[in-house]
Amino acid sequence: MDNLSRFQPAMLSILRIAAGLLILSYGTMKILHFPVGMQPPAGSLPWFAGCFELICGALLVIGLFTRPAAFLLSGVMAVAYFYAHAGNGFFPALNSGSLAMILSFVFLYLAVAGAGPISVDAKLGRGRVAVA
Repeated sequence: MDNLSRFQPAMLSILRIAAGLLILSYGTMKILHFPVGMQPPAGSLPWFAGCFELICGALLVIGLFTRPAAFLLSGVMAVAYFYAHAGNGFFPALNSGSLAMILSFVFLYLAVAGAGPISVDAKLGRGRVAVA
């Protein structure tokens, strides 16, 4: 199993890209109405969340300004959990907040760990790749 640790930097980039694509899809749905249109009223909390999801999700996918984008998205997901889900019960499996909760922690991890080697940040010399 120790041989698998050599893949850690690349897997960090893959985690960032996958999480970025996932959150980007929610942003495109809320703001660009693609592939289906949710239409939160402009200026509402879900609309602002969609703006963050769209912009920061795109930044995560390419790995540019990864740490600040991930930090903002971590906060957006925490707010989403407490605003939209926690009022429906304590347990995430019952209040449908599991995705918001886990994404909040994934984005918090990315804010600390950085973009990984497959990123614009790495090409620009901004992201240090931590090797355990």
